[in-house]
Amino acid sequence: MSLLTSSWLIVLGVVVLALIYVVFNYFRIKKMPEGTAEMIELSGIIRSGAQTFLKTEYKSICIVVAVVAVVFALFVHWSTGVTFLMGALMSSIVCVLGMQSATYANVRTSNKARESLSIGETVKVALCGGSISGLAVQGFGMLGFLAILLCFKGVDHMDGQHGLLNLVCNPSIMRISTYSLGCSIVAMFNRVAGGNYTKAADISSDILGKLRHDLPEDDSRIPNTIADFIGDNVNDIAGNCSDLLESFVATMSASIMIAVTLYKTHNGHVSEAAFNATVLFPVILAGCGLVGCLIGLGLANIKKMGDNPSKELDLSTWISAGCTVVFGGVAAYFIFNGTGVSAEDLATYGFRFGWLSPWISSVMGIVAGIAIGIITEYYTSTDHKPTQKLAEMCTEGEAFVVTKGDAVGSRSVLLPVFVIIVALIVSGIIGGSYGIAISALGMLAFVGATVSIDAFGPIADNAGGLAEACHLDPDVRKITDKLDAVGNTTAAIGKGFAIGSAAFATVSLIMAYVGNYTSQEFIAEAEPVIGNGGLNLNFASFFVVAGGILGGALVEYFCAILTDNTIDAAKIMADVGDKQMTQEVLDGKAKPDYNMMIAMAAKEAIHRMVLPSVLALLIPIVGGFILGVEFVGGILVGATIVAIPRAIFMGNSGGAFDNAKKYIEQGMLKGHGKGSPAHKASVTGDTIGDTRKDVVGVALDIFIKLMSTVANTIAPIIRNFRIFG
Repeated sequence: MSLLTSSWLIVLGVVVLALIYVVFNYFRIKKMPEGTAEMIELSGIIRSGAQTFLKTEYKSICIVVAVVAVVFALFVHWSTGVTFLMGALMSSIVCVLGMQSATYANVRTSNKARESLSIGETVKVALCGGSISGLAVQGFGMLGFLAILLCFKGVDHMDGQHGLLNLVCNPSIMRISTYSLGCSIVAMFNRVAGGNYTKAADISSDILGKLRHDLPEDDSRIPNTIADFIGDNVNDIAGNCSDLLESFVATMSASIMIAVTLYKTHNGHVSEAAFNATVLFPVILAGCGLVGCLIGLGLANIKKMGDNPSKELDLSTWISAGCTVVFGGVAAYFIFNGTGVSAEDLATYGFRFGWLSPWISSVMGIVAGIAIGIITEYYTSTDHKPTQKLAEMCTEGEAFVVTKGDAVGSRSVLLPVFVIIVALIVSGIIGGSYGIAISALGMLAFVGATVSIDAFGPIADNAGGLAEACHLDPDVRKITDKLDAVGNTTAAIGKGFAIGSAAFATVSLIMAYVGNYTSQEFIAEAEPVIGNGGLNLNFASFFVVAGGILGGALVEYFCAILTDNTIDAAKIMADVGDKQMTQEVLDGKAKPDYNMMIAMAAKEAIHRMVLPSVLALLIPIVGGFILGVEFVGGILVGATIVAIPRAIFMGNSGGAFDNAKKYIEQGMLKGHGKGSPAHKASVTGDTIGDTRKDVVGVALDIFIKLMSTVANTIAPIIRNFRIFG
């Protein structure tokens, strides 16, 4: 048995262990009591509605996935159709499992607060539910990846002619790329449809309750409330799981694609051992991160928690990240220093510090991920000045709120971008193009923990909503309100992490893309290009510049589509819901038709998800066949440059708006409580922020990743075909 195979089998064992822990937590959550009859009834409606939405959505997804899989099987290589289906399947499993566990955990979190009146005990239930989502993302993402490597006997660096078009391509690279693409397509559909569903329901619910009828938040007399509860699960759980799984898989794929490109461009100047090491390390690093997540989340599960939820959640993240750093260092030493890889090999690849270079690159990604989370928390948490100042501005009216919120969002862009730049430059200097890819993977190596903490947010939010809707004791609501505020911050941090990881993933995918179409040009050269392996995208080319301008414009157009779709759907739902709020319903003598509103939210979301999703899929294909590979490269770079700051602005301004409202509702702004003019101004800000943070911001990172993944997949085709140029 080869070193690669035996190592992958060891990592597979870790993956199986993690998935066993997921199953254990799933059944543990299900065994917990749900609470009162009203809690059981409402949670059942939420669970059923979420399932109905996914079933409806997947009728469309399955058609698209099946068609694309057949195209790959016929025209590229039969195995690429299979691996594309595997990617879509793994992403779908994670979505369904995460959402299902969250709809079990939300009511049990409320009930734990009701029974124990303990913040610490309640946090553990919500985190247990969140850990199912987080570990499933990393576990199933790696399971499919390892299955491809083991079933198809690893990664080959040789090209050949395949498919009906006799296409020249590397089947092993195409298998990895199409697996990633399968994950990407499902993620795009889930993010776009889930975002529209949840925010149309949320905004319409806020309009009816807080602006038209002056009712408490999450009041069960508002027909849109239950659709809002469902939306938290279909977007912040199912959508987020598929989003981060796609980023995680994309960075592993990009690392291995760059490893192949490096070997081909340095053909004859590096050993086979060096190639094997660069292919092996990304998978081992991901496995080390998974072990770290199991340790961090496992300790949180067994230790006694205090009354500071933020501290407890941060500790789990720090432990997971710390373990990833330590284990990753040990792995780098043995892989690049003890498997026959010579110092000359590492120098040829541009590793400035020998075996330490890949490890340092991974640490840069880890540090960048944590730093972006800290910066996001500062700009969005009620504990810090930006959000507090925004809340104070609410006393001056809506115009001041919006203007101040925009300023907070814009100001919050610089530091995260600076962190990303530093990590990319340092990683590139010490590890070349491979170092940049490993930096991206390092940031996502402990994604199981970050998604677990992020999933805590919507579970806590739903728990608070159920406590309000089911008229639980005010002391219970105090606990769930505190968890909800913490959950808003963890969700904002999660969005910042998702955007940051998308930046890293996209850069590594762009480098892999350039390598996919340029490596052939360098193979015949006598002297290899040190460091970046001959990767070159000529920014003096008018094709690249034109593509860059188009890429930036497409980001703005994509934002407009998503915003229009959400606001239009929210207006329709608010008007229909208002008609249901008869005097009988307002007096509590009758219940509104929740199912009608749930079905309407699903119908609007599914109908409106097609155009933006297909847009991201077709742009690289059409652009590539008409104007070629350089034009597509320009599109990717231009879109990334515009999308990353835009997404950070959207996420952080939206998070600040949301928590400014929470700050007032918690009575932190003296003389201005619920129902006051300041509170109503904050509701306006929150309504604006909802679309920004939960629809546009989170979909932008999928937009650029999906385009980059599609470009990588079709690079061997458009390298040889274009109409003009």
